[in-house]
Amino acid sequence: MIEDILINVTPQETRVAVVQNGVVQELHVERAANRGLVGNLYMGRVERVLPGMQSAFVDIGLDRAAFLHVADIWEQRGNGDSQKPIERILSEGQPLMVQVLKDPIGSKGARLSTQVSVAGRLLVHLPRDPHIAVSQRIEEETGRKLLKEKLERQLPEGETGGYIIRTMAESADEEDLALDIQYLKRIWDDIQSRAATATAPALLYQDLSLAQRALRDFADDLTGRIIVDSRENFVKLQEFARDYVPRVLSRIEHYSGERPLFDLYGVEDEIEKALARRVDLKSGGYLIIDQTEALTTVDVNTGGFVGLRNFDDTIFKTNLEAAQVIARQLRLRNLGGIIIIDFIDMTGEDHRAAVLAEFRKALTRDRTKMTVNGFTALGLVEMTRKRTRESLAHVLCEPCPTCAGRGEVKTARTVCYEILREILREARQFSAREYRILASQAVIDLFLEEESPSLAMLSDFIGKPVSMQVETSYNPEQFDVVLM
Repeated sequence: MIEDILINVTPQETRVAVVQNGVVQELHVERAANRGLVGNLYMGRVERVLPGMQSAFVDIGLDRAAFLHVADIWEQRGNGDSQKPIERILSEGQPLMVQVLKDPIGSKGARLSTQVSVAGRLLVHLPRDPHIAVSQRIEEETGRKLLKEKLERQLPEGETGGYIIRTMAESADEEDLALDIQYLKRIWDDIQSRAATATAPALLYQDLSLAQRALRDFADDLTGRIIVDSRENFVKLQEFARDYVPRVLSRIEHYSGERPLFDLYGVEDEIEKALARRVDLKSGGYLIIDQTEALTTVDVNTGGFVGLRNFDDTIFKTNLEAAQVIARQLRLRNLGGIIIIDFIDMTGEDHRAAVLAEFRKALTRDRTKMTVNGFTALGLVEMTRKRTRESLAHVLCEPCPTCAGRGEVKTARTVCYEILREILREARQFSAREYRILASQAVIDLFLEEESPSLAMLSDFIGKPVSMQVETSYNPEQFDVVLM
Protein backbone atom coordinates (compact mmCIF):
# COMPACT_ATOMS: atom_id res chain seq x y z
CA MET A 1 0.00 0.00 0.00
CA ILE A 2 1.61 3.27 -1.15
CA GLU A 3 1.88 5.97 1.53
CA ASP A 4 2.40 9.72 1.04
CA ILE A 5 4.18 11.82 3.67
CA LEU A 6 2.92 15.39 4.10
CA ILE A 7 5.17 17.88 5.94
CA ASN A 8 3.66 21.21 7.05
CA VAL A 9 6.29 23.62 8.41
CA THR A 10 5.89 27.01 10.12
CA PRO A 11 8.44 28.84 12.31
CA GLN A 12 6.48 27.70 15.39
CA GLU A 13 5.83 24.04 14.62
CA THR A 14 6.31 21.15 12.22
CA ARG A 15 3.48 18.69 11.51
CA VAL A 16 3.85 15.40 9.64
CA ALA A 17 0.96 13.26 8.37
CA VAL A 18 1.28 9.80 6.81
CA VAL A 19 -1.59 9.28 4.34
CA GLN A 20 -2.61 5.99 2.74
CA ASN A 21 -5.33 5.91 0.06
CA GLY A 22 -6.51 9.33 1.20
CA VAL A 23 -6.84 8.22 4.85
CA VAL A 24 -4.55 9.72 7.51
CA GLN A 25 -2.73 6.90 9.32
CA GLU A 26 -0.30 8.82 11.52
CA LEU A 27 0.05 12.36 12.89
CA HIS A 28 3.16 13.85 14.47
CA VAL A 29 3.56 17.37 15.87
CA GLU A 30 6.75 19.03 17.07
CA ARG A 31 6.80 22.57 18.43
CA ALA A 32 9.88 24.75 18.54
CA ALA A 33 8.94 25.90 22.07
CA ASN A 34 8.92 22.38 23.55
CA ARG A 35 10.72 20.06 21.16
CA GLY A 36 10.96 16.47 22.38
CA LEU A 37 14.11 15.42 24.21
CA VAL A 38 14.09 11.66 23.54
CA GLY A 39 17.45 10.61 22.07
CA ASN A 40 19.25 13.77 23.23
CA LEU A 41 22.66 13.27 24.87
CA TYR A 42 23.79 15.44 27.77
CA MET A 43 26.77 15.87 30.00
CA GLY A 44 24.82 15.88 33.28
CA ARG A 45 25.75 16.40 36.91
CA VAL A 46 24.51 14.07 39.67
CA GLU A 47 22.41 16.17 42.09
CA ARG A 48 21.18 13.56 44.57
CA VAL A 49 21.69 9.85 45.08
CA LEU A 50 18.74 8.04 46.71
CA PRO A 51 19.88 4.64 48.05
CA GLY A 52 16.36 3.77 49.26
CA MET A 53 14.97 4.07 45.71
CA GLN A 54 18.21 2.89 44.05
CA SER A 55 18.02 5.95 41.81
CA ALA A 56 19.52 9.39 41.32
CA PHE A 57 18.43 12.84 40.19
CA VAL A 58 20.65 14.31 37.48
CA ASP A 59 20.81 17.97 36.40
CA ILE A 60 20.85 18.15 32.60
CA GLY A 61 19.91 21.82 32.38
CA LEU A 62 16.09 21.47 32.42
CA ASP A 63 13.59 23.03 34.85
CA ARG A 64 13.25 19.68 36.66
CA ALA A 65 16.03 17.26 37.50
CA ALA A 66 15.95 14.08 35.41
CA PHE A 67 15.59 10.58 36.88
CA LEU A 68 18.14 7.76 36.57
CA HIS A 69 17.42 4.28 37.98
CA VAL A 70 20.18 1.82 38.81
CA ALA A 71 18.84 -0.58 36.15
CA ASP A 72 19.60 2.05 33.49
CA ILE A 73 23.23 2.48 34.51
CA TRP A 74 25.24 0.60 31.90
CA GLU A 75 28.59 0.71 33.72
CA GLN A 76 27.56 -1.82 36.35
CA ARG A 77 26.39 -4.29 33.70
CA GLY A 78 29.65 -3.79 31.86
CA ASN A 79 31.51 -4.76 35.06
CA GLY A 80 29.39 -7.90 35.38
CA ASP A 81 28.14 -6.93 38.84
CA SER A 82 24.36 -6.64 38.69
CA GLN A 83 24.05 -6.32 42.47
CA LYS A 84 26.25 -3.22 42.88
CA PRO A 85 24.17 -0.54 44.71
CA ILE A 86 23.79 2.90 43.16
CA GLU A 87 25.59 4.66 46.03
CA ARG A 88 28.75 2.75 45.08
CA ILE A 89 28.44 3.74 41.41
CA LEU A 90 27.49 7.43 41.60
CA SER A 91 28.34 10.33 43.91
CA GLU A 92 26.83 13.80 44.17
CA GLY A 93 28.46 16.37 41.90
CA GLN A 94 29.81 13.69 39.55
CA PRO A 95 29.68 14.54 35.80
CA LEU A 96 27.91 11.85 33.78
CA MET A 97 27.08 11.36 30.09
CA VAL A 98 23.39 10.42 29.87
CA GLN A 99 20.71 9.99 27.22
CA VAL A 100 16.99 10.79 27.51
CA LEU A 101 14.77 7.68 27.29
CA LYS A 102 11.46 9.44 28.02
CA ASP A 103 10.39 13.07 27.81
CA PRO A 104 9.22 14.85 30.96
CA ILE A 105 5.49 14.02 31.24
CA GLY A 106 3.15 15.80 33.66
CA SER A 107 4.98 16.22 36.98
CA LYS A 108 7.62 13.59 36.16
CA GLY A 109 11.10 14.57 35.05
CA ALA A 110 12.85 13.04 32.05
CA ARG A 111 13.95 9.39 32.34
CA LEU A 112 17.66 8.79 31.65
CA SER A 113 20.08 6.00 30.76
CA THR A 114 23.87 5.87 30.59
CA GLN A 115 23.61 3.28 27.79
CA VAL A 116 24.21 5.63 24.88
CA SER A 117 22.67 4.89 21.48
CA VAL A 118 22.63 6.88 18.26
CA ALA A 119 19.93 6.03 15.72
CA GLY A 120 20.51 5.90 11.98
CA ARG A 121 18.13 4.91 9.22
CA LEU A 122 19.04 1.21 9.20
CA LEU A 123 21.09 0.79 12.38
CA VAL A 124 21.28 1.94 15.96
CA HIS A 125 24.88 2.35 17.16
CA LEU A 126 25.68 1.30 20.75
CA PRO A 127 29.18 2.69 21.38
CA ARG A 128 29.46 1.03 24.82
CA ASP A 129 28.02 -2.39 23.99
CA PRO A 130 29.93 -4.77 21.67
CA HIS A 131 26.92 -6.94 20.78
CA ILE A 132 25.07 -7.09 17.46
CA ALA A 133 21.30 -7.56 17.70
CA VAL A 134 18.44 -7.70 15.20
CA SER A 135 15.03 -6.05 15.60
CA GLN A 136 12.46 -8.47 17.02
CA ARG A 137 10.09 -7.47 14.23
CA ILE A 138 12.35 -9.29 11.76
CA GLU A 139 11.12 -12.76 12.72
CA GLU A 140 12.52 -15.04 9.99
CA GLU A 141 15.63 -16.71 11.47
CA THR A 142 17.53 -17.13 8.17
CA GLY A 143 16.98 -13.45 7.33
CA ARG A 144 18.23 -12.40 10.77
CA LYS A 145 21.39 -14.46 10.36
CA LEU A 146 22.08 -13.05 6.85
CA LEU A 147 21.65 -9.47 8.07
CA LYS A 148 24.12 -10.07 10.91
CA GLU A 149 26.66 -11.50 8.48
CA LYS A 150 26.19 -8.54 6.07
CA LEU A 151 26.78 -6.07 8.90
CA GLU A 152 29.82 -7.89 10.31
CA ARG A 153 31.51 -7.72 6.88
CA GLN A 154 31.13 -3.92 6.88
CA LEU A 155 32.37 -3.23 10.41
CA PRO A 156 35.68 -1.35 10.58
CA GLU A 157 38.69 -3.16 12.04
CA GLY A 158 38.99 -2.80 15.81
CA GLU A 159 35.29 -1.91 16.26
CA THR A 160 34.46 -1.95 20.00
CA GLY A 161 30.86 -0.79 19.84
CA GLY A 162 27.73 -2.70 18.88
CA TYR A 163 24.73 -2.27 16.60
CA ILE A 164 21.03 -3.04 16.50
CA ILE A 165 19.75 -3.79 13.00
CA ARG A 166 16.45 -1.93 12.56
CA THR A 167 13.37 -3.35 10.80
CA MET A 168 14.01 -0.96 7.91
CA ALA A 169 17.26 -2.83 7.12
CA GLU A 170 15.42 -6.04 6.20
CA SER A 171 15.97 -5.49 2.46
CA ALA A 172 19.16 -3.37 2.69
CA ASP A 173 22.33 -4.24 0.83
CA GLU A 174 25.88 -4.04 2.20
CA GLU A 175 26.52 -0.61 0.67
CA ASP A 176 23.50 0.85 2.52
CA LEU A 177 24.76 -0.62 5.80
CA ALA A 178 28.27 0.76 5.19
CA LEU A 179 26.87 4.27 4.59
CA ASP A 180 24.87 4.08 7.82
CA ILE A 181 27.93 2.94 9.79
CA GLN A 182 29.97 5.88 8.44
CA TYR A 183 27.23 8.35 9.32
CA LEU A 184 26.85 7.00 12.88
CA LYS A 185 30.64 7.00 13.39
CA ARG A 186 30.81 10.70 12.42
CA ILE A 187 28.08 11.55 14.94
CA TRP A 188 29.74 9.57 17.77
CA ASP A 189 33.16 11.12 17.12
CA ASP A 190 31.58 14.58 17.26
CA ILE A 191 29.79 13.72 20.55
CA GLN A 192 33.03 12.51 22.13
CA SER A 193 34.94 15.63 21.15
CA ARG A 194 32.19 17.83 22.64
CA ALA A 195 32.07 15.75 25.84
CA ALA A 196 35.81 16.19 26.37
CA THR A 197 35.46 19.97 26.75
CA ALA A 198 31.85 20.33 28.04
CA THR A 199 31.00 21.69 31.49
CA ALA A 200 27.93 19.99 33.01
CA PRO A 201 25.06 20.48 32.42
CA ALA A 202 25.49 20.67 28.63
CA LEU A 203 23.72 19.36 25.53
CA LEU A 204 26.07 17.13 23.51
CA TYR A 205 23.75 15.88 20.78
CA GLN A 206 20.20 16.65 19.73
CA ASP A 207 18.07 14.19 17.81
CA LEU A 208 17.04 15.09 14.27
CA SER A 209 14.11 17.45 13.65
CA LEU A 210 10.69 15.90 13.01
CA ALA A 211 10.93 16.56 9.25
CA GLN A 212 14.35 14.84 9.09
CA ARG A 213 13.15 11.92 11.24
CA ALA A 214 10.22 11.50 8.84
CA LEU A 215 12.69 10.92 6.00
CA ARG A 216 14.86 8.64 8.13
CA ASP A 217 12.17 6.58 9.85
CA PHE A 218 8.98 6.76 7.76
CA ALA A 219 10.16 6.84 4.14
CA ASP A 220 10.69 3.39 2.60
CA ASP A 221 10.04 1.49 -0.63
CA LEU A 222 6.29 1.88 -0.14
CA THR A 223 6.52 5.68 0.16
CA GLY A 224 5.04 7.57 -2.79
CA ARG A 225 5.42 11.34 -2.53
CA ILE A 226 7.02 13.39 0.25
CA ILE A 227 5.36 16.80 0.00
CA VAL A 228 6.78 19.83 1.88
CA ASP A 229 4.96 23.17 1.95
CA SER A 230 8.00 25.30 2.91
CA ARG A 231 10.56 26.25 0.25
CA GLU A 232 13.36 26.72 2.82
CA ASN A 233 12.72 23.34 4.44
CA PHE A 234 12.31 21.67 1.06
CA VAL A 235 15.89 22.72 0.23
CA LYS A 236 17.14 21.58 3.68
CA LEU A 237 15.43 18.19 3.35
CA GLN A 238 16.89 17.73 -0.13
CA GLU A 239 20.38 18.36 1.27
CA PHE A 240 19.74 15.94 4.14
CA ALA A 241 18.38 13.27 1.79
CA ARG A 242 21.28 13.73 -0.66
CA ASP A 243 23.81 13.00 2.11
CA TYR A 244 21.86 10.46 4.07
CA VAL A 245 18.82 8.91 2.37
CA PRO A 246 19.51 9.33 -1.38
CA ARG A 247 16.83 6.76 -2.27
CA VAL A 248 14.03 9.16 -1.31
CA LEU A 249 15.57 12.30 -2.83
CA SER A 250 13.55 12.04 -6.06
CA ARG A 251 10.27 11.72 -4.12
CA ILE A 252 10.59 15.03 -2.22
CA GLU A 253 8.33 17.70 -3.73
CA HIS A 254 7.69 21.33 -2.87
CA TYR A 255 4.01 22.30 -2.57
CA SER A 256 3.32 25.92 -3.47
CA GLY A 257 -0.46 25.85 -3.96
CA GLU A 258 -2.79 28.53 -2.60
CA ARG A 259 -4.81 26.11 -0.47
CA PRO A 260 -3.03 24.92 2.71
CA LEU A 261 -1.49 21.46 2.27
CA PHE A 262 -3.25 19.91 5.28
CA ASP A 263 -6.61 21.31 4.15
CA LEU A 264 -6.12 19.84 0.67
CA TYR A 265 -5.68 16.33 2.10
CA GLY A 266 -8.28 16.66 4.87
CA VAL A 267 -5.67 16.41 7.65
CA GLU A 268 -7.02 19.35 9.66
CA ASP A 269 -10.39 17.56 9.97
CA GLU A 270 -8.60 14.38 11.12
CA ILE A 271 -6.76 16.34 13.82
CA GLU A 272 -10.07 17.66 15.16
CA LYS A 273 -11.52 14.14 15.15
CA ALA A 274 -8.42 12.76 16.90
CA LEU A 275 -9.05 15.16 19.80
CA ALA A 276 -12.70 14.13 20.22
CA ARG A 277 -13.82 11.66 22.86
CA ARG A 278 -16.25 9.91 20.50
CA VAL A 279 -15.23 8.19 17.25
CA ASP A 280 -18.06 7.11 14.94
CA LEU A 281 -17.84 3.81 13.06
CA LYS A 282 -19.19 3.41 9.51
CA SER A 283 -21.55 0.65 10.69
CA GLY A 284 -23.34 3.07 13.06
CA GLY A 285 -21.47 1.98 16.17
CA TYR A 286 -18.99 4.23 17.97
CA LEU A 287 -15.97 4.29 20.29
CA ILE A 288 -15.52 6.31 23.48
CA ILE A 289 -11.83 7.00 24.20
CA ASP A 290 -10.86 8.31 27.64
CA GLN A 291 -7.25 9.18 28.40
CA THR A 292 -6.28 9.38 32.10
CA GLU A 293 -3.01 9.68 34.00
CA ALA A 294 -2.85 5.94 34.69
CA LEU A 295 -4.27 4.39 31.51
CA THR A 296 -6.41 4.84 28.41
CA THR A 297 -9.79 3.13 28.05
CA VAL A 298 -11.62 2.42 24.79
CA ASP A 299 -15.30 1.45 24.98
CA VAL A 300 -17.01 -0.06 21.91
CA ASN A 301 -20.79 0.48 21.46
CA THR A 302 -23.21 -0.74 18.79
CA GLY A 303 -25.00 2.61 18.70
CA GLY A 304 -27.63 2.62 15.95
CA PHE A 305 -26.26 -0.40 14.06
CA VAL A 306 -29.00 -3.02 13.69
CA GLY A 307 -28.10 -4.13 10.16
CA LEU A 308 -28.00 -7.90 10.66
CA ARG A 309 -30.83 -10.20 11.71
CA ASN A 310 -28.68 -12.12 14.17
CA PHE A 311 -27.71 -9.98 17.17
CA ASP A 312 -24.48 -11.96 17.73
CA ASP A 313 -23.43 -11.23 14.13
CA THR A 314 -24.23 -7.54 14.62
CA ILE A 315 -21.92 -7.43 17.65
CA PHE A 316 -19.23 -9.41 15.82
CA LYS A 317 -19.27 -7.10 12.77
CA THR A 318 -19.12 -3.99 14.99
CA ASN A 319 -16.19 -5.39 16.97
CA LEU A 320 -14.28 -6.32 13.78
CA GLU A 321 -14.65 -2.77 12.45
CA ALA A 322 -13.75 -1.35 15.87
CA ALA A 323 -10.53 -3.42 15.97
CA GLN A 324 -9.24 -1.72 12.81
CA VAL A 325 -10.36 1.76 13.88
CA ILE A 326 -8.83 1.42 17.37
CA ALA A 327 -5.45 0.41 15.90
CA ARG A 328 -5.51 3.54 13.71
CA GLN A 329 -6.63 5.79 16.58
CA LEU A 330 -3.74 4.58 18.76
CA ARG A 331 -1.32 5.74 16.04
CA LEU A 332 -3.16 8.99 15.29
CA ARG A 333 -3.41 10.02 18.95
CA ASN A 334 0.00 8.53 19.89
CA LEU A 335 -1.55 6.87 22.93
CA GLY A 336 0.93 5.10 25.19
CA GLY A 337 1.14 3.17 28.44
CA ILE A 338 -1.61 0.79 29.56
CA ILE A 339 -4.61 0.58 27.22
CA ILE A 340 -7.84 -1.28 28.14
CA ILE A 341 -10.32 -2.05 25.36
CA ASP A 342 -13.90 -3.02 26.19
CA PHE A 343 -15.23 -4.70 23.06
CA ILE A 344 -18.97 -5.51 23.06
CA ASP A 345 -19.47 -8.82 24.89
CA MET A 346 -19.29 -11.84 22.58
CA THR A 347 -20.59 -15.25 23.67
CA GLY A 348 -18.74 -17.31 21.04
CA GLU A 349 -15.07 -18.11 21.61
CA ASP A 350 -14.53 -18.22 17.81
CA HIS A 351 -15.81 -14.63 17.52
CA ARG A 352 -13.45 -13.49 20.29
CA ALA A 353 -10.49 -15.18 18.61
CA ALA A 354 -11.37 -13.63 15.22
CA VAL A 355 -11.66 -10.09 16.69
CA LEU A 356 -8.35 -10.48 18.53
CA ALA A 357 -6.66 -11.76 15.36
CA GLU A 358 -8.07 -8.81 13.38
CA PHE A 359 -6.84 -6.41 16.06
CA ARG A 360 -3.32 -7.89 16.10
CA LYS A 361 -3.21 -7.72 12.29
CA ALA A 362 -4.27 -4.05 12.30
CA LEU A 363 -1.53 -3.28 14.84
CA THR A 364 1.26 -4.68 12.64
CA ARG A 365 1.59 -1.40 10.70
CA ASP A 366 2.36 0.45 13.97
CA ARG A 367 6.03 1.48 14.30
CA THR A 368 5.82 1.58 18.11
CA LYS A 369 6.63 -1.39 20.35
CA MET A 370 3.56 -2.94 22.00
CA THR A 371 2.22 -6.05 23.69
CA VAL A 372 -1.35 -7.40 23.49
CA ASN A 373 -2.37 -9.77 26.29
CA GLY A 374 -5.71 -10.89 24.86
CA PHE A 375 -9.06 -11.07 26.66
CA THR A 376 -9.15 -11.06 30.47
CA ALA A 377 -11.66 -12.94 32.63
CA LEU A 378 -13.85 -9.81 32.51
CA GLY A 379 -13.85 -9.79 28.71
CA LEU A 380 -11.48 -6.80 28.36
CA VAL A 381 -8.44 -6.65 26.09
CA GLU A 382 -5.32 -5.47 27.89
CA MET A 383 -2.36 -4.05 25.98
CA THR A 384 0.59 -1.73 26.38
CA ARG A 385 2.07 0.65 23.82
CA LYS A 386 5.48 2.16 24.44
CA ARG A 387 5.21 5.77 25.57
CA THR A 388 8.14 7.94 24.53
CA ARG A 389 6.59 11.26 23.54
CA GLU A 390 3.46 13.09 24.70
CA SER A 391 0.15 12.06 23.13
CA LEU A 392 -1.45 14.31 20.50
CA ALA A 393 -4.01 15.56 23.05
CA HIS A 394 -1.29 16.48 25.55
CA VAL A 395 0.64 18.37 22.85
CA LEU A 396 -2.35 20.31 21.48
CA CYS A 397 -4.60 20.66 24.55
CA GLU A 398 -4.58 21.48 28.25
CA PRO A 399 -7.04 20.66 31.07
CA CYS A 400 -10.25 22.73 31.01
CA PRO A 401 -9.83 25.67 33.44
CA THR A 402 -13.44 25.24 34.53
CA CYS A 403 -13.59 21.54 35.34
CA ALA A 404 -9.80 20.95 35.71
CA GLY A 405 -9.99 17.78 33.64
CA ARG A 406 -12.98 16.19 35.43
CA GLY A 407 -15.13 16.48 32.33
CA GLU A 408 -18.08 17.86 34.33
CA VAL A 409 -18.99 20.89 36.45
CA LYS A 410 -21.22 21.35 39.47
CA THR A 411 -24.81 22.32 38.74
CA ALA A 412 -25.97 25.88 39.42
CA ARG A 413 -28.14 24.53 42.27
CA THR A 414 -25.13 22.84 43.92
CA VAL A 415 -23.21 26.15 43.74
CA CYS A 416 -26.23 28.00 45.18
CA TYR A 417 -26.27 25.74 48.25
CA GLU A 418 -22.50 26.14 48.67
CA ILE A 419 -22.98 29.92 48.66
CA LEU A 420 -25.75 29.72 51.28
CA ARG A 421 -23.47 27.67 53.54
CA GLU A 422 -20.60 30.10 52.99
CA ILE A 423 -22.77 33.12 53.93
CA LEU A 424 -23.86 31.36 57.13
CA ARG A 425 -20.22 30.52 57.93
CA GLU A 426 -19.15 34.15 57.37
CA ALA A 427 -22.05 35.56 59.41
CA ARG A 428 -21.01 33.47 62.43
CA GLN A 429 -17.40 34.71 62.27
CA PHE A 430 -17.71 38.33 61.14
CA SER A 431 -20.12 41.19 61.61
CA ALA A 432 -20.98 42.92 58.34
CA ARG A 433 -23.53 45.45 57.18
CA GLU A 434 -24.43 43.44 54.11
CA TYR A 435 -23.31 40.32 52.20
CA ARG A 436 -22.87 40.45 48.42
CA ILE A 437 -22.82 37.35 46.21
CA LEU A 438 -20.60 37.47 43.11
CA ALA A 439 -21.32 34.51 40.80
CA SER A 440 -22.05 33.42 37.22
CA GLN A 441 -25.30 34.32 35.43
CA ALA A 442 -26.84 30.86 35.87
CA VAL A 443 -26.32 30.90 39.66
CA ILE A 444 -27.70 34.43 40.09
CA ASP A 445 -30.72 33.55 37.91
CA LEU A 446 -31.48 30.57 40.15
CA PHE A 447 -31.30 32.79 43.27
CA LEU A 448 -33.71 35.24 41.62
CA GLU A 449 -36.16 32.48 40.73
CA GLU A 450 -36.49 29.02 42.32
CA GLU A 451 -34.05 29.60 45.19
CA SER A 452 -35.25 33.10 46.11
CA PRO A 453 -37.19 31.75 49.17
CA SER A 454 -34.00 30.03 50.43
CA LEU A 455 -32.03 33.28 50.14
CA ALA A 456 -34.77 35.30 51.83
CA MET A 457 -34.95 32.76 54.68
CA LEU A 458 -31.17 32.95 55.23
CA SER A 459 -31.23 36.77 55.16
CA ASP A 460 -33.94 36.77 57.89
CA PHE A 461 -31.99 34.21 59.93
CA ILE A 462 -28.72 36.22 60.00
CA GLY A 463 -30.55 39.56 60.19
CA LYS A 464 -28.54 41.12 57.35
CA PRO A 465 -29.41 41.95 53.72
CA VAL A 466 -27.91 39.84 50.92
CA SER A 467 -27.38 41.40 47.46
CA MET A 468 -26.27 39.78 44.19
CA GLN A 469 -24.03 40.69 41.28
CA VAL A 470 -23.37 38.80 38.04
CA GLU A 471 -19.69 38.31 37.15
CA THR A 472 -19.53 37.40 33.46
CA SER A 473 -15.89 36.29 33.74
CA TYR A 474 -16.67 33.68 36.43
CA ASN A 475 -16.92 30.02 35.47
CA PRO A 476 -20.04 28.05 36.58
CA GLU A 477 -18.39 26.87 39.84
CA GLN A 478 -16.73 30.14 40.80
CA PHE A 479 -18.21 32.54 43.39
CA ASP A 480 -17.24 35.04 46.06
CA VAL A 481 -19.07 36.32 49.14
CA VAL A 482 -18.08 39.92 49.83
CA LEU A 483 -18.59 41.52 53.25
CA MET A 484 -19.83 45.11 52.87
